[in-house]
Amino acid sequence: MRFSYAMLPDYSLEESLAAIRLADELGFHAVYAADETWHKDLWLLFAAAAAGTSRIRMGPSVSPVTLREPTLIAQAAATLDELTGGRAEVVLSSGNFGLLAQYKMDWTKTKPLSRVIEAVHVVRTFLDEGAITRDGEFFSYDGLFTFARPVQERLPVKMGAMRGPKSFEAAAEHSDGCHHALSYTREAYDYAAEHLRIGAERAGKDWTTLDFGAWVVVAVGRDSAAAKDAARSMVGIYASSMPAEQLERNGVDPAELEPIIDAIGGGDLARGIELTSPELADKLSFAGTPEEVTAKIKEIEPAGVNHIVAAITDASIVKTFTGREIPGVASVEEQLRLLHDEVMPAFS
Repeated sequence: MRFSYAMLPDYSLEESLAAIRLADELGFHAVYAADETWHKDLWLLFAAAAAGTSRIRMGPSVSPVTLREPTLIAQAAATLDELTGGRAEVVLSSGNFGLLAQYKMDWTKTKPLSRVIEAVHVVRTFLDEGAITRDGEFFSYDGLFTFARPVQERLPVKMGAMRGPKSFEAAAEHSDGCHHALSYTREAYDYAAEHLRIGAERAGKDWTTLDFGAWVVVAVGRDSAAAKDAARSMVGIYASSMPAEQLERNGVDPAELEPIIDAIGGGDLARGIELTSPELADKLSFAGTPEEVTAKIKEIEPAGVNHIVAAITDASIVKTFTGREIPGVASVEEQLRLLHDEVMPAFS
């Protein structure tokens, strides 16, 4: 089991760089960030972090191919790969539906899965060959080339998947792995694993060799109640992007989320948090003491998950997004150390 840190790059740059350096020192597999307009630019941040780290891998999880052209993603990844000495990777998706709406884009009209599959092949070709000629449904090129070249022989290109089943099958068939965001139950990961296997077999791959990442909201600390309250503050914001079938696989009635999503969509975050019950937050996060977080990861591990991508939630992020002050919540640095010292050894 590998452990990575999924950061929201909304701290000061100094704080973000310090957290990345610590994750590197502690031996985390990778640091990821969402390639979204809402946050500071991950490519610039990771470029700045490159010289101060030696082992940790870096890249977007995820980068939206609706908003960022795939050859530009490949160009940025190849440049980051050279800066890091071969430690870059990318996870692609169709994008955050809420963000797309703010660009006045209707995701239902973008053919999201077909677009991502084609983008994976574009990125793969541009990384491997440095040039591309293609007449595609979404992306077309005539002799486009780049001098940005990766250091790695094969820079990993993966897909994000939440809905399924075709998204999981496509991730295994066409890419180097799948980051499945915001699922927390054995049922949800068994479902993903079943379809990853189908897609891998279609391509003649062994699905167990793929990166099967669980991108999960994590809040870990000595004060279990404070950690769980921090997670509760963010659950509604994250859950608003979960499709109904995914909520059901996580034991949540989609109707239960409707008033929370309505409140958050209307800008009333306080009401959204008030409506998020502790029971709902517990279902949609890995929060609590190191022992509690370890137990939750143990529940999904038998499904074949081999990578925990921990979206760490601390008091600073909660205050940034919601304005709430929650005493007793461990900082990002403290949570990275707790994960390293008391959670990761259970999976070594």
